[in-house]
This record gives sequence, structure tokens and C-alpha cells, in this order.
Amino acid sequence: MPTTFSELHPGGRLRPPGLGLFLAEGRGLFELNATLLLSPALLTAPRGDGHPVLVLPGLLASDVSTLILRRYLDLLGFSTHPWGLGRNTGGVYGMREKLRKLLASVHAATGRKVSLVGWSLGGIYARDLALHMPEMVRYVVTMGSPFAGDITATNAKRVYEMVSGESIEDSDIKDIQALSGDLPVPTTSLFTRSDGIVNWRTCLVRESDTAENIEVALASHIGLGVNAAVLWAVADRLAQAEGQFKKFNRAGPFALAYCAKETADA
Repeated sequence: MPTTFSELHPGGRLRPPGLGLFLAEGRGLFELNATLLLSPALLTAPRGDGHPVLVLPGLLASDVSTLILRRYLDLLGFSTHPWGLGRNTGGVYGMREKLRKLLASVHAATGRKVSLVGWSLGGIYARDLALHMPEMVRYVVTMGSPFAGDITATNAKRVYEMVSGESIEDSDIKDIQALSGDLPVPTTSLFTRSDGIVNWRTCLVRESDTAENIEVALASHIGLGVNAAVLWAVADRLAQAEGQFKKFNRAGPFALAYCAKETADA
């Protein structure tokens, strides 16, 4: 059993995305504009049942970054909740207790299990919450979240360590293994191979009867939370009845944006 971070990757370390992909992250603005134009199609997505959805932002982001996603889900009949903790500068350990209190508060206020949607670092928070408080969690959706394999393969590593005060290599090995393992609740990981911030391989769950990966073609990391195909997939996944799980159907108005499962697994 591995006892150090380096022992987790005997086959070699992954590299962060290259400079070309990193510089291309600016296309997130075009994804936003496209989503606004496609809003009529987006509103034909499956409807929610009013259950609470807690949305967690990425590193250095705030609730402003998830506003479009939350408003979209609200229009479809979900009941979204912002994280309300300001700009996300905290680390996994530094934010753990605050996030547990936040989840418990939403659960107590609504009397229902809470779905968690996390963007990048927010998705790591979501998985950590599901591992430790599964009785309060209904579903987990992550978007471009680097929780599997060599989690240092990101262009945001130095920023994360600087603002959070936490070193990734000093993380508890058991925590790293747990975050990359199976969750006790259904989960979907949305990712794109054109991600300029994190290596897309670090976003992959081990597929099972309650876990799946959905690849979105040509998306950017920064644009994941406003990308029309991503928004549709999030809504579709959350619309499933509590306790039920069916693999994502890649048909529909954004079918061309979803890579075939065989391609995603390659």
C-alpha cells in the first residue's frame, strides 16, 4: 500500500496541459455567448423535482461564477443554493468543516437530501462531502475536477498552494485514495480533453452502475460552468429520481457536443 505521494504513481507522473491549451482558455467567453443564443433549447431539458442543489465554485471563484448555472437549474424546477463563502481561496482541509456545516444547514432547512454540483476545486469539495456525509447527499456532479490519479497535473497547482497554504504532496494519502475511489452516492464527472487548466485524465471516475464520465468536446475549463452542453447534462443528471441512476443518453439538442463513450474511455 502506498505511504507517500510519489508511491501513488509508480508508472510516472502526468503533465499539466500545455501552453497552447492554457492560452486558449479565453474561448470561455464564446461558450457563454453560444449558451445565451441556445437558451430556448436549454429550457427543454428534463425538469427538476424541487430538491436542493448546492453549487460549489472553483479556485479563486465566487458565487458569481456559478450564477448562470444556478439560475438555469432554478428555471427548470430545482432549488439551488450558493455556497455563500466568498471567493474560494481555501484548501480541502481548511474548508472541510465550513462545508460540512453548510451542507448540514441546507439539509436541515429543506428536509431533503442535497445534490452537489462542483466546478473544478468545488468538485473535490463535493466528493469529500459525499464520502463523509452520504446520508445528506443525493447526487454528485463534478465539472473539470482533478480528483483522480496524479492530481498535481494542473496549471493551478502553485496558485492553489499559495492561496490555501496547503501542499498537495503533503495531503493524507488515505484522503487522496478515497477521493479518487468509489462514492457511496451516484456521481457524474463532466470533463473535456481540451481543458487548459487540469489534465483531463485526473477528472475520470471509475465507471460503475452508479458512476459515469461524460466528455464534452472542445470545451474550456473556464467555460464549463456556462457551456450549453454541460448545463444540459447537469440538469439531465439531477432530474433523475432519488435513488435511481441511468447512464447519460447522448442524444438530444446537444448530441454533437458529447463524445461517444468509447472515445471518452480511450
